[in-house]
Amino acid sequence: MARYTGPKSKIARRFGEPIFGPDKVLSKKNYPPGQHGNGRRRKSSEYGIQLAEKQKMKYTYGVLERQFRNLFKAAQRSKGVTGEVLLQLLECRLDNIVFRLGIAPTRAAARQLVSHRHIVVDGRVVNIPSYSVKPGQIIGVRERDKSMEVIVDSLTGFNHGKYSWLEWENSSMSGKFLNVPLREDLPETFKEQLIVELYSK
Repeated sequence: MARYTGPKSKIARRFGEPIFGPDKVLSKKNYPPGQHGNGRRRKSSEYGIQLAEKQKMKYTYGVLERQFRNLFKAAQRSKGVTGEVLLQLLECRLDNIVFRLGIAPTRAAARQLVSHRHIVVDGRVVNIPSYSVKPGQIIGVRERDKSMEVIVDSLTGFNHGKYSWLEWENSSMSGKFLNVPLREDLPETFKEQLIVELYSK
């Protein structure tokens, strides 16, 4: 399975946001990485700004370039605003929903849980992180894995009411995907129109 395995704190510092989850390095070094990171930076070009926004979204959701481009093409073919549809397609990924439900502390950890067959969808094991979850489906933890320390620790104290499109059932350690979220419901601050402009050139 292809995934990003490079330095994470460096990427988070580049964008000034905890893209891969909480990162104590950001509080110590709140400037871009590199020899000139703490000095004055050249103004980015329009292309550079668009590219940075695309990279930010790719790293946040843990998607590589080919997957991302294919999702963009699918968004273009769909009805609705392309940038918003792209975000919705990313939000429907199984690894993202496992993260949103609080079963895993980060999307990378969620991807690993899915790949290692700890997650079930409608009672059946699904080990494909990019699996597209449909509204009404139930996502849960495999019965024999419910006592796993990483899962229990992640769920402890997690606020399950913060995402209106997800419903959590604590007794069964499962959540229901109620509906595809609207753009205004998503907490991320992406400027998806810049990505549409980049790919439209």
